[in-house]
Amino acid sequence: MENYMFDFDGTLADSGETAVLATQATFKDFGLSLSSSDQIRGYMGIPIEKSFPLMGARADLPAMFTSFREHYQALEASQVKLYPEIKEALAKLKEKDKKIYAVSSKHSEALRRNLELLKIASYFDDLVGSDQVKNYKPAPDGINVLLERYGLDPKQTVMIGDAIYDIQMGHAAGVKTAGVYWGAFDWEAVLKQKPTFALTKVQQLEEI
Repeated sequence: MENYMFDFDGTLADSGETAVLATQATFKDFGLSLSSSDQIRGYMGIPIEKSFPLMGARADLPAMFTSFREHYQALEASQVKLYPEIKEALAKLKEKDKKIYAVSSKHSEALRRNLELLKIASYFDDLVGSDQVKNYKPAPDGINVLLERYGLDPKQTVMIGDAIYDIQMGHAAGVKTAGVYWGAFDWEAVLKQKPTFALTKVQQLEEI
C-alpha cells in the first residue's frame, strides 16, 4: 500500500471512555435517560449527528452536539491516549514515503486538536472530519474526498479502522481495508465485514 487512511478513535487512540462520559453527561444535561456504556460504544465510529438520534435524542439536537463537544474537549487531555507502538509505526511508514491521512467521524477541528495533543500531527499529510463530507460513515465520502483531492490510486489505498463502519466505508469507496483488533468493540463483527487485512498487532501496519 502507498496511501494509509486511518480512523482515529479506537484505531490511533484509546478514547472510548471519553466519548462514553461525554455522551452520558450530555444526555443528563438535557434530562434524557442515560445510555449504557456498551450501547454508546456500539455506535462509536459514526458521528454524533447519526448516533444521538439512534440513542433516543430528538429535540434540540444542535445544542446537544455543542454540549457533547464541550464535555469531550474538557475530558480529552486526561482521557485520550495513543495506543502503544502507534507513533513508531507512523514514523516507519513515513520513512518509506507512504502518504498518511486521517478520516474520522470527529469534526475536523477536534481531529486536528487530538492529533496535535498526541504529538502525531506531523505524520499526517491531510485529514477529513465529519464537517467536510455530505454523507457520514459508512458512506465513502471521507475517502473519496482524499482520493479526488490528491489523485490517489484506490488499489494502493487502505482504510484502517476498528469499527464495521470503517470497513463498510472502505468497501464503498473501492479501496483496500484493514480491521484492527486492538481498539475493536466487536472484533467478530469487524471480521464479518471481510476486511482485506485483519491486524492483531500494530506492527503489522508496516507489512500491508
